[in-house]
Amino acid sequence: MSSCFFSIMYMMKMQGEETLQCFNRRTDSLKFIVFFLWLITAPEGRAGSVSRRLTVQTGGSLIIPCHYDRKYTDHKKYWCFHAKSAYNYCSILAYANETKGRVSVIDHPDQSFFTVTMRNLQNEDTGAYWCVVEIEGIFERDESEQLYLTVQSAPDVSVVNSSVSGQEGGDISVQCFYSSGYKNKLKQWCRYKDQSCYTVGRTNTSQNSSVQISDDGRGSFTVLMTGLRLTDSDWYYCSAGDLQAPVQLNVSENSQVPFLTVNEPKSESVTTEVSERNGRDATALSSTTPVSVNTDQTVSSEEQQNENYLYLELWIPAVVLLMVIVIFVSAVKLRKKHNRNEYITEVNRVRASDTVSGNGSSSVLAENDVTYTSVIVQTKTKASSPVSVEDEVTYSSVHKWKPLNT
Repeated sequence: MSSCFFSIMYMMKMQGEETLQCFNRRTDSLKFIVFFLWLITAPEGRAGSVSRRLTVQTGGSLIIPCHYDRKYTDHKKYWCFHAKSAYNYCSILAYANETKGRVSVIDHPDQSFFTVTMRNLQNEDTGAYWCVVEIEGIFERDESEQLYLTVQSAPDVSVVNSSVSGQEGGDISVQCFYSSGYKNKLKQWCRYKDQSCYTVGRTNTSQNSSVQISDDGRGSFTVLMTGLRLTDSDWYYCSAGDLQAPVQLNVSENSQVPFLTVNEPKSESVTTEVSERNGRDATALSSTTPVSVNTDQTVSSEEQQNENYLYLELWIPAVVLLMVIVIFVSAVKLRKKHNRNEYITEVNRVRASDTVSGNGSSSVLAENDVTYTSVIVQTKTKASSPVSVEDEVTYSSVHKWKPLNT
């Protein structure tokens, strides 16, 4: 009885273990199915948060910088788009260093960023974009940054020119515009590379230029950078709230050349302004820099430089032609000399062979004809010839030799 009971318990235990193993296998299969479904449905989700929101006017153009880590210098980069922000479904518009349609992508590996230029933007271009760096490997995810671009007839945040220039030690002024809906939003001037931002007020540092931002409260704020340094060259952006307008700053070396005359230089102020656009927001970029002018000496210097270039353009081809002629004439002379030496060698060889064989005299001149004669004297028998025995017959052969032509 007890043995039967233990047998039943043992069978129940074995059946329970088999059931547990089957359940574990089904659980593993279920996990795999869930993971597979996640891979399929993941593209419907958003690939991270939007790091930048940009606006641009309909029909306008836009240049967007995309920074990446220096370790990805040799990796492929591209720019892709999807209207509904599905990253895995985005369409690649262009790879680095190529132009496709209205999109151009240029890589700057020495500065660790690439720029995207989009032209003639329309309402259907509104949507999500990604700056992407390809990471090779099946299980490696590409490095990407998401942006959202809105094409509007009247942009909420804008600047006149996305590129401004200044000289080392000089000043630049950038005017940024915003719509009435962003009047009470935070206004900033930021640097893309390190995300350092300046707000309304004045900021002075020992390492950077002095930056001052002033808001007029009527739809624009002005950024003034003084004491520019070469290291200030970079991409910046005006922002109002979460909207940005990118601006590239180029700072060049101060190349002012002192004048030799004693005339007092005249100081001029160059100011560029753009008035109201579309009857609403005015867009202006103002840059004031003192410039020293000496018209007479500048014109004279340019004329002298053009004259020097003309002399160079005339003399260089003449010298090259003269060298070609000299080389050609030298080659012809060397060829003639070589042929004459071969001729003299041949004449000497013939004379030497004639001297050894005894068929000529070493004193025969090359320019005269030489005739060689050999004479054989034979005595004829009576039976072989009707002439008398006393008669003798002389046979001769003549060979004529002409020397080689000179």
